[in-house]
Amino acid sequence: MTRSVRIPADVDREDRILACFTPRQVAVFAVTAGVLYAGWQVTRAWLPVVAYLVVAVPLGIGVALLVVLRRDAVSLDRLLLAAVRQRLHPRRRVSTPSPGGAVPEWLAEVADDTTAPAIGGLDLPAQGVGEAGVVDLGRDGVALVAACSTVNFALRTPDEQDALTAGFGRYLHSLTGSIQILVRAQRLDLSAHVGELRQQASALPHPALETAALDHADYLDHLGGQVELLRRQILLVLREPVTTPTDTLTGPRLRLPLRRPARNGGPPDAVRRAATARLTRRVQEAGDLLAPAGIDVSPLDADQATTVLTAATNPDAPLVPTAGMAAAHEVITTAPEPDDTEDTP
Repeated sequence: MTRSVRIPADVDREDRILACFTPRQVAVFAVTAGVLYAGWQVTRAWLPVVAYLVVAVPLGIGVALLVVLRRDAVSLDRLLLAAVRQRLHPRRRVSTPSPGGAVPEWLAEVADDTTAPAIGGLDLPAQGVGEAGVVDLGRDGVALVAACSTVNFALRTPDEQDALTAGFGRYLHSLTGSIQILVRAQRLDLSAHVGELRQQASALPHPALETAALDHADYLDHLGGQVELLRRQILLVLREPVTTPTDTLTGPRLRLPLRRPARNGGPPDAVRRAATARLTRRVQEAGDLLAPAGIDVSPLDADQATTVLTAATNPDAPLVPTAGMAAAHEVITTAPEPDDTEDTP
């Protein structure tokens, strides 16, 4: 007989081994106590205990606060360590696998500035995006990103919730490879929508409709100025490793060394196309299995996948990136303008 088991929302919460402290916090406390005790043993011959406590107590309290206090579910000591690493590493990076790569011309002026931080190499896992939206991960295989619609789970009846949960569970049980469910929050700009409302309000057939449209545009404009509007996007990322064909006589599939390397040191194109075909089939199966739960799965094309990858590295980019944008090392050229001085027949 089966029964429902409630899973807590904080499944990633660290275990507590002593009171309410995690193993990492206990280790930090033990190391700090050991260092302070060693310092007292060294200085007790010539330093009074009161004077040592004046130094040791604030230090111990500071370490305890750094380890215990959290911001956005991250402890302060980890935030401090991340800030130090960010400060020591280059703040301007060029898309190149090696830090010593050539600096593009559009960064030459910044690179010559001795007061500016150094420019480092940024080796991204994504090597490119194909025409069908398949992301090339090099030796790590290929990936495909699909956008998923949402379902209002809270407003459903208990029977409907059980049906939705069962439908999603069937998809999870059918998985033979790894997937990633990514929930992204992006800033929402309603300025274009507000401008379109005001522009088309005069074309409405009744003055009352025009007044309502203008009032709604004013409300959206006021709402955007008062709070930070966000939109949520749910992405399903499926990755397929690039492997050699399966030999059914020798047992399970093994990752074997490839004889003929392709571009960028990757596997041959035939093996990569086979992995892409398996990935496309997995996305179609995901759409078929999630459809009874009311979830639509739409694979992203090349432009949409490029936009998602670029927004992940620069969420506040003012331009919407597309697949047709030039890379960092490419030279941007324009068509020559017609010569106005030429005599026309």
